[in-house]
Amino acid sequence: MKEEQLKRIKEATYLSTEKAGTYRAILRFFYVQHERMKEFLLPEEVFAHLKDYLIFENYTLDELHGDLTQLVKWDNLFAQQESGNVRTIEEFKKRRFRYQCTPYTVDFERMLISMEKMDTFGGSLEKTQFDRLYKCLKSIEVSGDDNDETCAQHWDDVLTYFNKIRQNTSDYFAYLRSEDASEQMKSEAFLLYKDNFTAYLRDFIIALQQTASQIQGLLLSFDGRHMEVFFEKVASHEEKTFRFEQSGTEAIIEMQEKWINIKDWFLGGEDSQYETIQRQTNEAIRRITRIVQRLGERNQQFRSRKDDYLHLADWFAGMDSVDEAHKLSSVVFGVFHTRHFHSDHISTDDIYADTWEEQPMVHETLPRILKYGEKTKATEMSDHRARKEEAKREHLKRRSEEKRVIEQYMKGSEIRLDELPTVEPYVRKLLLSWIGKAMVKEDRIIQTEYGTKVEVTLDSHEMVLLKSSDGTLEMPNAHFRFIQEEVTS
Repeated sequence: MKEEQLKRIKEATYLSTEKAGTYRAILRFFYVQHERMKEFLLPEEVFAHLKDYLIFENYTLDELHGDLTQLVKWDNLFAQQESGNVRTIEEFKKRRFRYQCTPYTVDFERMLISMEKMDTFGGSLEKTQFDRLYKCLKSIEVSGDDNDETCAQHWDDVLTYFNKIRQNTSDYFAYLRSEDASEQMKSEAFLLYKDNFTAYLRDFIIALQQTASQIQGLLLSFDGRHMEVFFEKVASHEEKTFRFEQSGTEAIIEMQEKWINIKDWFLGGEDSQYETIQRQTNEAIRRITRIVQRLGERNQQFRSRKDDYLHLADWFAGMDSVDEAHKLSSVVFGVFHTRHFHSDHISTDDIYADTWEEQPMVHETLPRILKYGEKTKATEMSDHRARKEEAKREHLKRRSEEKRVIEQYMKGSEIRLDELPTVEPYVRKLLLSWIGKAMVKEDRIIQTEYGTKVEVTLDSHEMVLLKSSDGTLEMPNAHFRFIQEEVTS
């Protein structure tokens, strides 16, 4: 950020000073005449305009000269001495001036006029703007033989439609989130517009999904060199508009930054503005659905059921027999004196399973008596020593088999991962468990399940593939060295 961008904007002083009303009236007249292609005004013209309003009834020409001088000091007006139509020496001594509003003043007044018309957020969801943007991008794609002026027109069209899409969508969703729109949606009158409103949002989201996918594919297909040549042509055309401060290099950099922002708007993933618009549109539709549902429930709550009951009464009165009336009652009111059973029995997780497809259950009802206790009988102590011995033998046999397999992969007293063939899955798990235990030891020495000690060395700079029957694991190379303990006599 440049230092001059942080300075105080004295051109905006006239909006908040004590005589802001007078200054704004003067500059608004300058702006209106500027829009009518009349650049320079004399003080007498400004004074005649102000005197048309009662608020300036006591305003004098000398006060106007002072105010114009102050506006010149704030850089809101340019002053140019008028010497061509001087008739007397006295007029020349008074240094008669004519005034022109500055670019800052024009932009300020233009902004203020748009703000005065803005009672609420504007914007819209125009689905055709995406089609127009796509056509403009398509023109850039085939602009290899176009001249500088045509390329500049294509670039101007892209920026125009992109800015319209960006501003209109953000303003419209801000309008939907505003307090006024929320209050309107809660009123009964909203029910008359809900169908049109929902169709408006639905048509926009459908058009957005169809056209945006084409725009995304087109943006991905653009070649970097093609865009460089295109921007050079645009910059070359803009250089033909003579300006003292123009710089071709800065113009190309600015265009490239804007192009990156356009691509990020559509291709930025889950954080892109395109995805945000989709989420906000879907949320707006869901919100409308919830509001309409609540309004319907509220209306239903206060609706009289008198006509419904009279209709049912006539229906029952027209029955020929009590049996027919009972059948009608079972349909209208359901089964009387129903018994409900609750159970924690869950035979299936399928919510669509029918009752007759489930297995029967047994439920034991216990009496609700304070002193009730379940009857118990003494049971004998079972002897499980045989089962324990059998489990112990199976465990030792499995350990012995694993140890035998591990020893097959040893070369001397070492195992190197980069020299191993395809191993069994449990061997891979065992070696990984040794590495995990060794990494928390300072000396990297652990005791295995077989009673031996192993020193583990891990080389993080060398990656190897440890193959197994259930897949291949890429990991740092490891070296396992088995330590033989010395037997002391």
